[in-house]
Amino acid sequence: MSAFTTGGAPVVLDGGLATELQRAGLPYQAPWWGTAALLADSRRRVLRDVHERFLTAGAQVLTANTLRCNLRALRRAGLEDAGLGWMVHAAVGVALAARNAAGAPGTRIAASMAPVEDCYRPDLVPADDELREEHRWLAVELVRAGVELVLVETMNTAREARIAVEQVREVGARAWAGFVCDDQGRLLSGDSLVDAARAVRAAGAEVVLVNCTGPEATERCLRALRDADDGPIGAYPNLEDRRDGAPGPRPLLDPAEFGDLVARWAAEYRLAVAGGCCGASPEHIAALAARLHAPVAAVD
Repeated sequence: MSAFTTGGAPVVLDGGLATELQRAGLPYQAPWWGTAALLADSRRRVLRDVHERFLTAGAQVLTANTLRCNLRALRRAGLEDAGLGWMVHAAVGVALAARNAAGAPGTRIAASMAPVEDCYRPDLVPADDELREEHRWLAVELVRAGVELVLVETMNTAREARIAVEQVREVGARAWAGFVCDDQGRLLSGDSLVDAARAVRAAGAEVVLVNCTGPEATERCLRALRDADDGPIGAYPNLEDRRDGAPGPRPLLDPAEFGDLVARWAAEYRLAVAGGCCGASPEHIAALAARLHAPVAAVD
């Protein structure tokens, strides 16, 4: 696990990029979703600023805005005639520019590779041949853009996660695999998380993560993974609180609470990677980064 840690502490991921773009006033709706931030210079400056704030907060991995840069999402947005690859390269280019502007040359630039349909609809996952074609296309474009690490994330089926990791590895990039789970600690498809973890590790994933899952369910997942698997694991939970239908994203935990919680997970479950997903601001990541370098209380 030492290959994934810095000074004995977990590698720190960034936080909720889409959440921060919404807080900055950028639209987040179909068909563009987060890629709307790439459509104009003014919007790309907002995106770069968000990246820079996560770097200043202590993120050691910066995730390029490629969550919805897969083939079918870009085609639905009407980019066929303009060429599809430019959006991928633009997203990675903004992340690289942010790293340069922040003076953080050691930061890893990762890219997001999500389900080709919907992160929360396992019933929409297409056939294997379609998955191979589409994940292969994105993997190739990401490598061409200069990405070495791909976060195959928010995967809701073991089948798509395995195929995505296979395609990333076949083009020579590193892969980490993250799963979104239900309150019982299973993938949204009903697949066993432990079985899914074994499948993506066999395909070449270096780290297995739980992401975009609420804090309580995330801990349940981490316990199951650690009980069954000695490989590197990590977590970046969903912190958005929309229980009362209030407009705009609000975090379930404040930065100090988040930092304490994930630092405890890091100690108890020997996390190799830690960060935040939806709702996690640069302030949350700053609290986590500071907490990971402070003594952690003994676990009962």
